[in-house]
Amino acid sequence: MAKPSPNSSLYQLIAAGQLAHKALLVPLKERGLEPGDDAVLFELGRSGTTEQELAETLGLPFETLEPRLIRLIDRDLVDRRAVGPELVPGVALTERGIRIRNSLADHWAQLEEALLGELKPKHRKRFGQILRRFTDLLQF
Repeated sequence: MAKPSPNSSLYQLIAAGQLAHKALLVPLKERGLEPGDDAVLFELGRSGTTEQELAETLGLPFETLEPRLIRLIDRDLVDRRAVGPELVPGVALTERGIRIRNSLADHWAQLEEALLGELKPKHRKRFGQILRRFTDLLQF
């Protein structure tokens, strides 16, 4: 069996994924946030929601999400308030939370541009389709 080559596409994809993951953690750590906090901020950036709906959307048990929400509330990033047309009790981003979420989104966009910036829109779309197909093949 041949030894995997550092020049292979799969090797480069793994290396790029690991480095991109580290790069995405930098702005979190700089703000005293933990991995996964960005997912909460991004989801709440779409709109406020109930805590249970947020847990379901993120695929987390509520018992796992609750301490994270309490920490984000203590940091003035998330606030408990009435949400939706029926004004049910829920959670939403504070002004500070919106600013940090936007900053994290900008960082994400910069990394995305570094990856895809040289590709034309048609090729970007095709590349995304190829990556989705590949990740689907790896799902167990």
